Amino acid sequence: MTTPQAPLPRRVFITGGTGYLGSRLIKELLSRGYGVQTLARSRDVAKRLPVECKVIVGNALDSTSFADHVRPASTFVHLVGVARPAPWKSREFRNVDLVSARAAIVAAQAASIAHFIYVSVAQPAPVMKAYIQTRAECEQFIRASGLHATILRPWYVIGPGHWWPVCLLPLYSLMKRFPATKDIALRLGLVTHKQMTSALVWAIEHPVQGIRIMDVRHILGTSMHGSTSTKGGAP
Repeated sequence: MTTPQAPLPRRVFITGGTGYLGSRLIKELLSRGYGVQTLARSRDVAKRLPVECKVIVGNALDSTSFADHVRPASTFVHLVGVARPAPWKSREFRNVDLVSARAAIVAAQAASIAHFIYVSVAQPAPVMKAYIQTRAECEQFIRASGLHATILRPWYVIGPGHWWPVCLLPLYSLMKRFPATKDIALRLGLVTHKQMTSALVWAIEHPVQGIRIMDVRHILGTSMHGSTSTKGGAP
């Protein structure tokens, strides 16, 4: 009598895995039994990651440096972007955010990825126009690619080193009381890094056919109902 083999772990490929969101997502996925591969600029940078995570050394701006290593993942999570976006970083948005998204899409297509996940930004918004325009273009590339994809649209993710927007909470509370500003307050609401991690896990565990948009309300919804809930995702 043969002993049945344990099922292979579900595999996820992540770009930006050493960053603010990526490092937390990797730890959560590993704790859930996922096999995780992540792209890193060098082995030295990768040392901060858990040893269970398989590291692919490559350039996020050049798909040829990592496309052959995406498989056997079935889910691709793209988290590369300019750190601490600001209005004066418009050239960096074009050179990093836009170029890396194109490279990720090409690599995902080459690997026949079943589900592509991209963290964009809440839109429309009255500020950060260059950043929003760049992320909107990235979304257009995803739509044109034919990939099945989930696009998350947070506004600002608060957490360690990113607490300053908390001082705006009284303003958000006030804006939610008036019909003319309620939608803006909800669309541009704040989410925590834990809520974003929960939303990303939810998206990974609930792949979609076509394109799904998760705005701030949906991101918060997955956190309220738990990352394994069937609620909270926009169709």
